[in-house]
Amino acid sequence: MDRASEANRRISTISAHLFPPNLQIEEESSLRRSNCRAKGAAPGFKVAILGAAGGIGQPLALLMKINPLVSVLHLYDVVNTPGVTADISHMDTGAVVRGFLGQNQLEDALTGMDLVVIPAGVPRKPGMTRDDLFNINAGIVKTLCEGIAKCCPNAIVNLISNPVNSTVPIAAEVFKKAGTFDPKRVLGVTMLDVVRANTFVAEVLGLDPRDVDVPVVGGHAGVTILPLLSQVKPPCSFNPKEIDYLTDRIQNGGTEVVEAKAGAGSATLSMAYAAVKFADACLRGLRGDAGVVECAFVSSQVTELPFFATKVRLGRAGVEEVYPLGPLNEYERIGLEKAKKELAESIQKGISFIKK
Repeated sequence: MDRASEANRRISTISAHLFPPNLQIEEESSLRRSNCRAKGAAPGFKVAILGAAGGIGQPLALLMKINPLVSVLHLYDVVNTPGVTADISHMDTGAVVRGFLGQNQLEDALTGMDLVVIPAGVPRKPGMTRDDLFNINAGIVKTLCEGIAKCCPNAIVNLISNPVNSTVPIAAEVFKKAGTFDPKRVLGVTMLDVVRANTFVAEVLGLDPRDVDVPVVGGHAGVTILPLLSQVKPPCSFNPKEIDYLTDRIQNGGTEVVEAKAGAGSATLSMAYAAVKFADACLRGLRGDAGVVECAFVSSQVTELPFFATKVRLGRAGVEEVYPLGPLNEYERIGLEKAKKELAESIQKGISFIKK
């Protein structure tokens, strides 16, 4: 191969990592971008982040680029993806990064993906509840899930877009319409509630949060977030004042951040951390690791509701087992009834959005 051909090949290779196919620049250039992987890229899974240029999406993309289980990382958004892609692609880790900009490139972003993580949507602002986000984010999730149904129907889908209590049912209904619904592969990410619970409980107990495990069940908004403090590991006990304090803080952790940022955003960094922690669990399940158990909002028969967050075991098929709630104390039983009442309304709102 002569020097000119070799130079063109290398430029084409680098260009393929920075930009998606079909951009105008390709039409104007004599260099065709190679749909190839960087030399030395480790074997692993193909992951797409939809909403990669947003407040959650950017740190989420950064952390996923570090994950050794990711071989190809597709970053999609309706704005600013080229810059985020160029920035993250310079990191010297194994995953190859490609960016996709705008609705016309959604299908390219999704084709062949093993895991799709969706943080897309507008963030919460002071005074805004997760329910206020519904009308905007519901439409976004619907469009993205239609793309998934068409281009990667067997991918595991991690939904972060709020309100999760409604967007997960929306995703399920979209997939049902397309004939691709697999309840094992659609998961609402409630990991941030668990992360907060572990942190806040560890503060009270004087422990390292990494040594604490708090099951958080129900949903992902307000009173639907139910920490099971009677099942904390390591085993411990709390007085009534501590139970009230911890339950309230865990349920309102998002509001705490929104108010602290005073109009400058919502919980983006901790959410990205929690999302990557959950995505990594899904990837380890896909790899075949045993005993991968996390909390998630999934299709469930644990209660009379069609969706509910409990501990689930993750595997090659996605959710391979949904665990029961276990023994609850009186405080938790009362909390469960409150959670189910609000959850039922949120779930129905999501279903009705698609069926209307």
